[in-house]
Amino acid sequence: MSQRIYLFTRFERFWHWAQAALVIILLISGFAIRGVHELIPFGPAVRIHETAAWLLIGLWVFAIFWHFTTGQWKHYIPTLTNIDAMVRYYAWGIFTGAPHPYKVTVERKHNPLQRLAYLGVKLVINPLVWVSGLLYLFWGSVRDSVPAFLGLEQVAGLHALGAFLMLAFLIIHVYLSTAGHTPLAHIKAMITGWEEVHDESEVKRPPRGS
Repeated sequence: MSQRIYLFTRFERFWHWAQAALVIILLISGFAIRGVHELIPFGPAVRIHETAAWLLIGLWVFAIFWHFTTGQWKHYIPTLTNIDAMVRYYAWGIFTGAPHPYKVTVERKHNPLQRLAYLGVKLVINPLVWVSGLLYLFWGSVRDSVPAFLGLEQVAGLHALGAFLMLAFLIIHVYLSTAGHTPLAHIKAMITGWEEVHDESEVKRPPRGS
């Protein structure tokens, strides 16, 4: 037995996919700037990176405003309730076809591990990328205000660290997005806004990797 619930608003879907596209553009252009690949020449890569960065900062600012004015920030409040069940599910339950231990509702969109992960992105990875990127961009103007132990090389290193953390989150996020009752269920919900919520006792999941 299943029911459809309208889980993601138009803005949430726009914000999600726009952020994903900009992050991917920033990763590709950023690694080109550092010489990791030669898909984009250095000059165009710098211009693309700066343009995408400003667009993402604007999107983040608007998203923060939206979350607080609509009350959607409550979905990111961390909780330890049933977090052990989620850890067991992602550690081995997903590989044995075990039922998902969390039921999504309009009031509780994210499971405990998702809340911790998304909060970590918002409070650690995003600020790290944001602050280090702006310091690097305006280094000539702010260098006298920065602690002496923090040079341009260290700022660039922190920015690269943030990029690798974001890349790791992106890979894990894409993988876990396939952990619904079908591999594309969660992705479809983020496109249409509608999530199909199933009775987990009736869902037959093949073991992951079978």
